[in-house]
Amino acid sequence: MKNKFFLKIIILTVVTNSSIIAVAQKKSLAQKVDSVLQLMTLEEKIGQLNQYNDDWTATGPVTQDNDKAGQIRKGQVGSLLNCVGVARTGSWQKIAMQSRLKIPLLFGQDVVHGYKTTFPIPLGEAASWDLDAIQLSARTAATEASASGLQWTFAPMVDIARDPRWGRVMEGAGEDPYLGSLIAAARVKGFQGNHLGDINSVMACVKHFAAYGAAIGGRDYNSVDMSDRLLWEVYLPPFKAALDAGAATFMNSFNDLNGVPATGNSYLQRTILKGKWGFKGFVVSDWGSIGEMINHGNVKDGYEAALSAITAGCDMDMESRNYKNNLAKLIADKKISISLIDEAVKRILLKKFELGLFDDPFKYCNEAREKKELNDPEHAKIARSVAAKSIVLLKNENNLLPLSKNTKTIAFIGPLVKALKQNKGFWDVEVPGVDSNFIVSQWQGLKNKLGSNTNLLYAKGCEIEGDNKSDFAEAVAIAKQADVVILSIGERRDMAGEAKSRANIGIPGVQEDLLKELLATGKPVVVLINAGRPLVFNYTADHAPAILYTWWLGSEAGNAIADVLFGDVNPSAKLPISFPVSVGQIPIYYSYFNTGRPATNDQNRNYNSSYNDLSIFPKYEFGYGKSYTSFEYSNLVLNKKKIKSTESIEVFVTITNTGKYAGEEVVQLYLRDRVGSIVRPVKELKDFKKIALNAGESKTIKFLINKQKLSFYNQQLQWVAEPGDFDLMIGASSRDIRLKDSFELEK
Repeated sequence: MKNKFFLKIIILTVVTNSSIIAVAQKKSLAQKVDSVLQLMTLEEKIGQLNQYNDDWTATGPVTQDNDKAGQIRKGQVGSLLNCVGVARTGSWQKIAMQSRLKIPLLFGQDVVHGYKTTFPIPLGEAASWDLDAIQLSARTAATEASASGLQWTFAPMVDIARDPRWGRVMEGAGEDPYLGSLIAAARVKGFQGNHLGDINSVMACVKHFAAYGAAIGGRDYNSVDMSDRLLWEVYLPPFKAALDAGAATFMNSFNDLNGVPATGNSYLQRTILKGKWGFKGFVVSDWGSIGEMINHGNVKDGYEAALSAITAGCDMDMESRNYKNNLAKLIADKKISISLIDEAVKRILLKKFELGLFDDPFKYCNEAREKKELNDPEHAKIARSVAAKSIVLLKNENNLLPLSKNTKTIAFIGPLVKALKQNKGFWDVEVPGVDSNFIVSQWQGLKNKLGSNTNLLYAKGCEIEGDNKSDFAEAVAIAKQADVVILSIGERRDMAGEAKSRANIGIPGVQEDLLKELLATGKPVVVLINAGRPLVFNYTADHAPAILYTWWLGSEAGNAIADVLFGDVNPSAKLPISFPVSVGQIPIYYSYFNTGRPATNDQNRNYNSSYNDLSIFPKYEFGYGKSYTSFEYSNLVLNKKKIKSTESIEVFVTITNTGKYAGEEVVQLYLRDRVGSIVRPVKELKDFKKIALNAGESKTIKFLINKQKLSFYNQQLQWVAEPGDFDLMIGASSRDIRLKDSFELEK
């Protein structure tokens, strides 16, 4: 009997322990977060809110630490940035595992347009208008980054930008909130994949919240002043689209908005993001931006800066040390409640649980996987395809392009022909142990494409900057020997990006002077323009017979350019931002208001909204881009001419490829609300479709117009669709409208 009694006790104990384990395993993520939070000291909680830069590289002004490792061992750091490669991230994670609670570190990096495999700069990629390609680009970048020990990228940048003087225009999707919103969602889905915590997924960080792209004068870090209606209608939609796509984190911005620094802006972070939108992730400051509120004149010291930021809803401090140095004192002084700290910590811990770091802190530290993913040949193929899709054909007189592969002699001239790293553009990642030899130069791309029957000649001609013309003579002599000349010119890769605002956005140096000399030879000249922003290049635009805008295309630039030059890829890209004739037109964008004295042309300038000495039109408008073939638009049909707010209209249009090459066309649908309680833009992009057609082929495509596409924010910031008449426009660009009709929204 006694033995049976003890046997029952043992069985009961085993069952009970098993049940406890089972219950623990069934805990929700929120319960797991709470269980960790209860064990944490105030110092450890504040530690989770601190992000430090690693020691080997920086993307901002560095704060020096004598004992960074010691702070990590004490649980005083929650995240590191600019720490890449599994050897490096793994070594820091081992130190974090020596802390009392062994809370894993998060590793973040600006993986903006690729990791090792570099894709076109985001503005160039946006020119593809190909959402699947953009998502695949981000998916590939996430695969490589996660294999190198990262779980977090500080991308996508979704700021609407209408001033090309602003250097960071290269990071976004251009001027339009509709296109920008779709691209923002595609990039978030690409980075985060099917499920946060999958081994090839990284957290997206949507930036910069908010309105950073409207910095006054195009000067980086500058103030922004705008109405709430403009904020909600133009600048916030891409952020909301990214949130709806599941974005894990947000980053606030350097600018002040209407006098309040975004980092300490409660309206943006508490009222909108975490309130109206119900965002459950966490918000990180931009580099040092909490401390920079002192320079703004909004707070007097780090103590007040920390108070302002944490109260406003900024959860993590990137590099300023103001949370580390002041939060405990703020609690002791009863300026803030511990619940404010707990809320921020819980948001960060939740993401660490979702990523699976508590289960395995070294989940992303597999050297074999790192080596495999960074050398996957499929990634280069994807980069080559996306790059080719991003090249915009601006001009093609007498069908000079595509060039024949049987061309006997080609002169390839310019300061960018043989460059390697230049092709990556700004915000590329310096991968430890990886040199630049994997980048395909433009010279190598042509050599790869052409056979031995073509003689390929080279001359540098000049530098990107400076006024030295001593190499012009050699370039001209080389050009005279050729059947066709290709000239590669543009910006240096680091002329666009953060802190790269330019008042003069012309092609630098004497590069256009070199073009003049080459055109004087009488040889046909194809110009490649490499840049991170819209440039002003009126001489080139007016005189060069063929122009390809190649942006900065990434590590497969050379192959992609060759694919387009010789017709293996028919260019299909369209500009996501207007190109000005002069900086005097800036800001210039297609969705402007008509005014009481509208200007409709450059002939009648008296007493209307025009310039006396400058065109009202851009050099190249939003949505512009040519093809080697031609497309005809016909048979516009609306299934209804009147609808109620609960109904929708089906719009049909037939597109025919009337040229001799297969190609793709981006068919754009614009709407105009003729009369509104507030003035409405002359047109707004509300849909588009990119379709592929063989020569001679026709397709009828369908668009759907519903209440959502007719709505806007009224003076009370209510999202409404007002009854009245609407103009419908279908075209190949915002200015090249091919078909028009109208309809009515009934009361």
